[in-house]
Amino acid sequence: MYTLDQLVGFVAVAEEGSFAGAADRLRMTQPPLSRQVRKLERDVGVELLVRHHRGARPTPAGRVFLEESRRLLARAETARLRARSAADGTTGTVRIAFTAVSAMTVLGPWASTLAEQLPDVDLILTEMVTGEQVEALLAGEIDVGLARGPARTEPLTARPVASESMVLAVPTGHPFTGLRPTLSDVAAHPVVTYAPAQARYLYETVAGVFREANLTPRYVQHVAQVNSVLALVGAGLGVALVPSSVATLQLPSVTYLEVSDMPDHAVQVHCVWRSDNDNPALARALTFI
Repeated sequence: MYTLDQLVGFVAVAEEGSFAGAADRLRMTQPPLSRQVRKLERDVGVELLVRHHRGARPTPAGRVFLEESRRLLARAETARLRARSAADGTTGTVRIAFTAVSAMTVLGPWASTLAEQLPDVDLILTEMVTGEQVEALLAGEIDVGLARGPARTEPLTARPVASESMVLAVPTGHPFTGLRPTLSDVAAHPVVTYAPAQARYLYETVAGVFREANLTPRYVQHVAQVNSVLALVGAGLGVALVPSSVATLQLPSVTYLEVSDMPDHAVQVHCVWRSDNDNPALARALTFI
């Protein structure tokens, strides 16, 4: 099988019109170049060049082979460049999982930055609750997650990337509308909250807010996703404490209010990934989180 060096030599002779000109271009002597091209012709099985005292020119078969040789050399160069890009993380794929709320805080700006800074890195985005993200990370099904609460399982690494306060979601027209109710006021009403398994972090955060105020609300529903919480609030089943970023979802059936004695209780989004993930594109993407 012929080599890339043989193709380079043949292309140089065909383009220069002589072995002397090709040798100068390739910074080598004529005899090894001539042997290189002769071996190429034996490997291909046809004469590629017509030699004459003034130089050399491609045969009809040589003209076809010249076109294909240029394509092969271009592909070889592309392969080299793409391998280098993959090694330094400027090409490749990053699989990102996100929660519904992180999509409104972190995901948008991060994805936009990656599209600008790493245009050749493909992003595969999947919505998952935090527990599903941890399972997918451990199984190698995703590269990184935007999750609520730090990961507590090796070999996962977690970095806080955003924090926010909580507000109260009430049905539109609720008696609280236009007021700044207290936590005691909130606890006197039915409360929609989060599922302790699927949305553990938000469940524990809400429970902690009431516990610190020595209050025991009456929870009427536990659901996994914040959009489900809002749907139940809008249907009049109760009120709910939600991350403040949720207020960007302007629903006609839901009103958002500040709670006057809400503690400075930050709700955080963490970026979580496997510390042993050797995907260079992931390492690049994490520098922009």
